[in-house]
Formats: sequence, C-alpha cells, structure tokens
Amino acid sequence: MAGLIRREDIDLVRERARIDEVVGEYVTLKSAGVGSMKGLCPFHDERTPSFHVRPQLGRWHCFGCSEGGDVFSFLQKINHVSFMEAVEFLAGKYGVQLRYEGGDRPRRGPDQSQRRRLLEAHRIAEEFYRAYLMLPEAEEARKFLKGRHFGKEDVEKFGVGASPAGWDGLTRHLRSKSFTDDEIIAAGLAIRGQRGPYDRFRDRVMWPIRDVTGATVGFGARRLGDDPNAPKYLNTPETPIYHKSQVLYGLDLAKKDVSRQRRVIVVEGYTDVMAAHAAGETTAVATCGTAFGKEHTQLMRRLLGDVESASAGVMLADGRARGGEVIFTFDGDEAGKAAARRAYVEDQAFAAQTFVAVDPHGKDPCDLRVEGGDEALQTLIASRVPLFEFVLRSVLLSLNLDTAEGRVQGLRAAAPILAGIKDRALQTEYARQVAGWLGLEPREVERAMYQSARTQPRPQAQHSSPPESRRESADVVEPQTPPLQRLLPDSRGGHSAERLTIAATLQRPLDMVGAGLEGLTPAAFADSRNQAMFAEIVRRGGLDAFLDQLQRAEGEVGAGEAAVGVATQRWVADLVDGASPQVAEDLTALMVMSLPVEEDDLRDYAQGLVRSLVRRDLEQQGRILQARLARLDSSSPESTETLEKLWAVERRRRAYMSMEE
Repeated sequence: MAGLIRREDIDLVRERARIDEVVGEYVTLKSAGVGSMKGLCPFHDERTPSFHVRPQLGRWHCFGCSEGGDVFSFLQKINHVSFMEAVEFLAGKYGVQLRYEGGDRPRRGPDQSQRRRLLEAHRIAEEFYRAYLMLPEAEEARKFLKGRHFGKEDVEKFGVGASPAGWDGLTRHLRSKSFTDDEIIAAGLAIRGQRGPYDRFRDRVMWPIRDVTGATVGFGARRLGDDPNAPKYLNTPETPIYHKSQVLYGLDLAKKDVSRQRRVIVVEGYTDVMAAHAAGETTAVATCGTAFGKEHTQLMRRLLGDVESASAGVMLADGRARGGEVIFTFDGDEAGKAAARRAYVEDQAFAAQTFVAVDPHGKDPCDLRVEGGDEALQTLIASRVPLFEFVLRSVLLSLNLDTAEGRVQGLRAAAPILAGIKDRALQTEYARQVAGWLGLEPREVERAMYQSARTQPRPQAQHSSPPESRRESADVVEPQTPPLQRLLPDSRGGHSAERLTIAATLQRPLDMVGAGLEGLTPAAFADSRNQAMFAEIVRRGGLDAFLDQLQRAEGEVGAGEAAVGVATQRWVADLVDGASPQVAEDLTALMVMSLPVEEDDLRDYAQGLVRSLVRRDLEQQGRILQARLARLDSSSPESTETLEKLWAVERRRRAYMSMEE
C-alpha cells in the first residue's frame, strides 16, 4: 500500500534497535538470569519486578499486567504514538534510512502527526530562545544567570535561553518554519488573542522541560521585568505532549546517576536543580509548577529500581541507605513544612528510605550555593533527616511541651501521623521516640496511635494497579497470582515441561535442532494453551523456518553468533505477527521467561526437555495402542496393524531412553 514503510526496513530497525537500551530510558533493568533482564513495570505500579526484557529476542513482557511485545509496541504504549511514528523515531535514533511504498513519505492525518509536529515546534523554540540569550537585548537574562553563579557550561547543559519582550517573535519564527497558528497554540507556545496569536513567554529566562528521553516537551520561565500584571513564574499549560504530573525537570540529565547511585534529590525550582548539579549532586530533579504527586513517585521508583525489601532503608556505614534514598529539600518556612507533610503521604509508596534536608535559615539550594559555594549545598544534603522524624518534630515544635496541655495536644497531633505509618517496625520505633519527646510512657502513645487508626477512614493503597496485580492494603501484603502464572515454571504446575520446552525452543532454536522436536505434534501437549502455541510454531514452519532465516542472516552478516541472533529475532517476530492475540501474548511471555540453568548448560537442558516430552508422548501413544489391541480380535488385520504400530512406538521410546542415559 502506498505510503507504508517497507517491511524489510521495519525488520532492520527492529534488529538494530537494542530493546534493553530503549526500555532502559524509562526503566532501570537488572540481570534476571541468562540473557534476561527485569525491572519495575512502567505500565502499572508494583513493589517487586515482574517486567522482563530479553534483548536477544527483542521482546518484553510483564507478568503482572500481561502487557508485552517488541520495541515498537513498547514505544507506542509508553509515548502514546502510532506504529509508524515509533518506527520512524527508532530509525532516526539508530541510523536506518526508511523507504516507503510508492516512494514518498505518507501525508499524515492530524492525530497521527500531532506529537511529532509539537515536539519539532519545541525543538525549534528551544533553539530560538537559546540563540536570543546570546544577543545584546538579553543582557538582563545573562545577568540573572551570572548572579546565581551559573557559567556557560551550566547554561548549555540545561539548554537555558531567554524570550524577547516583543509580542510575537517566536510565533513569527515558527510560522516561517511552516507551523500553523493552531499548531503553535496547541503546543502551548502562543495564546490566541483577538488580533491573532501572541507569544506565551515574553521577557523571561527560559528553561526547556524535557521528558526522560531528552525531548523538549514544555518550558518553565521566570519574569525579568517588573510588570506587576505578569506572574513571576510561568509554565507551559497542559498540552498533548506535556503533562506536568508526569515530568520532572532535570530527570533526563539525572537518570543515569539516579539508577547507578540509587538516590534522587527532589528540589523545588529550576535554579535549584542547576545549582545541585553544578555542586556535584547530579541526581537532583524538580517538579514543574505542581506538588510532588503519585505519578512522580511512580516515575522515580522505576528509575530507582525501588524494590520492596525487608532491609530497605537500613543505613550503611558510608551514610547511604540500603535500597536507595529519596531526599526532599524544602524551604524552612511554614510553606516548606506543609510541603514536607504532603510528601509524607507519598513517602510510603517508596521502599527506599525517604529524607528531608532543610536549611535552618530558610535558604534554598541555589541561594546556599551562591553564598557558601558548592560545599554549602553538599552540607545541606548531608544534613538530611528521615521524613517521618521531620514531620513529627515540625508538628511538635509549634506547641509548648512544657505544659500538660501542650503535651496532650502534641500527643493528639502526633497520633494520626504515627497511625499512618505502614511499616510496623518503623511505627513502633517512632512511637517510642515521640513518647520520649513528650515525656510519656510508650504504651500511652501506642494507645493514642491505635485509637487514631480506628477513628480514621481506612487508607487506600497509595498507587492503584489493575485488579489482578494489586497486592497492597493498609496492613498486609497479599501474595499475587499474575494472569499468566500457569505459564511460569514451578513445581506445582502440571505442564511445566511443556512450557519449558516451548520457552527453550523460542529462546534457543538452534540448540533445539536435532533434538527431536520434529517428532512432536500439538497433540503431545496436554495443556490447551501450550498446544495452541506449539501448533502456531508448526504452522509457521517450525525449526525449518528458523534455519531458513539463519541461512539468510549468514549471507548478510556472516556465520556466527550475530547471524543466530538476527535469525532468532526474525523468526520469533514472524511467529508473533501471525498468531492470534492470546497466542501472541503467551508466546511473548515464554520468550522472556528465565530458564533455570546456566548458559553453559542450556543446550543439554533444552535438548533434554524435548527428549523427555517426546518420550512422554510415546509412552502415551503406547498405552493407547495397547488398549486398542486389547479390544481387537487377535486374528484380525486391524490387530496386526496395531501391533506393528505398537512395536514402532516402543522402538522409538527405547531409543529416546538410551539418549537420556
């Protein structure tokens, strides 16, 4: 069909795009056995990783929410783009020249092309603002940045720019680049006025807000002039590509260090992020004109690899917390304390230990660095205290604890905070500390805490998940049974050998050649879903189809592991593309499933699985033939024919038994 990308180019993009690199932009992946990686799913909230990636096959699957697919489907789902846009994005990233049927790139409808157009508009706008910062007219903006001790390197690293004071400088520039007024307004870069659109950002320092991949999706801006009618700070409004609850300023630069250090510092402003990075605290991020919320928490947990663990939060000898750290910095005023109390609600969504760092004089990180240099900011971070402790102390400091009335008020104020702590060990410890601060017996504080828990509405789990994967309640963690649990190998499953055979075939097809797989039929599989998967493999040519792919791959890249990898990826892609949705989902799940052996033993293990399954099938065939023989007249031709079949089956069974010895 005219306008479609050629299939061979799609296949080439799929092969060149390393799925672990692409997924790794959004999720911290760790080894999960031979050739497999895992992390926290970006499509539903979870405490333990059920999201698996198998780079050699180019496939991913989550055993918690059952989502899965290839590198294209991952980008489609996480970035809400079309298949063609996902292919084009990866082609650009990995240097593949795409060809289209009919020779021309297709004309796009508005829904298909909008994201691409809005991202391009923001890229051009960022270039425009950065260029303007260098002009004489932007001297005030340069003074602002210099006054906060930011040099050229800092400005370039964060892409900081400036907007002109005129009404439509950017709008006219974007028009010259073939953008329509509707596109410029939809991007949030202009406002529709009675006389036409005018620039949203005028006479301001401009910070590009980027998503986790580094694409600019919005802007944050600070007023330079003294116009009392203009807000001091201004951000891009909600647009099709910018959702303030789903982005963190600076995360594109911080994500690698966040993943490596298992630590993130949450500050309150764009200059605070820049100051922290300049001082060597390169895991600093900030929200963009909104309070830190649920979706920010989910984003950070995926990059932290924030896995629930009994030892999470234990302090190590080097001052770091086991399992990771989340450090919030707040102003020391009442607004800052209120922000800390809001963060307390989100804290319990983290397995990592959560801290607060507050300057006693109320200075923010940028001001601290201006006055005291990098060391002052580093000292602030090092002075962090646990969030629970900070919130409790903040509440009690406002009361006169030297009086009986003040201590009673303190108990009443602290009780609901203590009651809200889900970790029972922490709850008991903080109840003991509060008792010491108030001069009360621990049992008195615990009594008030339990009374408060009974009178409060039962709290909901902080993060919703699909019903089948939700496991948290206010008090207990229930065991979860994923939808595809019976596809996983365990001693309780009656068909684990079947599942493992199919998994080994999909993951290591070359090792299965000559193992006797051709002797199996779908009827050899007792489980209906396993039977359907194997039937699809047979329908698509079985291992012969893989060997054909291998021959073609060797002609392209030469014999060796590279050719095997290319052939395997193409073969499984053909299987999934031609299967029904249910079979495709089940196949993908087995593609990423870990096999319970080391790599050196995989070949023998895979072949042993097939031999075992073939032998089991032959034993079943023998029992069926013996039963039939018992029902027949021994002198009949049917009896003779059945006996010959039984002997043939027995010979094959003994041959397989000898192979297993």
